Amino acid sequence: MVLSDIALVALGGGTGSLLRWLVGKLLTSPARGGIPWSTVAVNLIGAFVIGYLSVLFSIEWHDRYGSFLKAAILTGVLGGFTTFSTMELDTAKMAGATGAGAGAGTAAGYILGQTVLGIAVAGLGAGLAHAAG
Repeated sequence: MVLSDIALVALGGGTGSLLRWLVGKLLTSPARGGIPWSTVAVNLIGAFVIGYLSVLFSIEWHDRYGSFLKAAILTGVLGGFTTFSTMELDTAKMAGATGAGAGAGTAAGYILGQTVLGIAVAGLGAGLAHAAG
């Protein structure tokens, strides 16, 4: 581990977290059906971009730490931008909630939907990168 890598990840992570916060502020209206759309948006955007950049720059899943692109962009910015932990907390809150569109069914749809769509948009990003050459 090199100090410059640590700094790149920290700077990228801070930038990604700030971008996630901004998206959250822009999408703060009460969610239809109790779905926090800002979390969905950042996770799907992040999955697409990670899929695209990983193929475009020939980055394997086990080799994603080290260079500027890998450390600052993939691990830092996109790691700070996407939010698995918030998705999990949202799901737990939905599962325990009652009333307008909330509950176990909504929670299951939320987490399964994000997971399936996340894989699909990561694949779409990778496919577009392959097509771009």
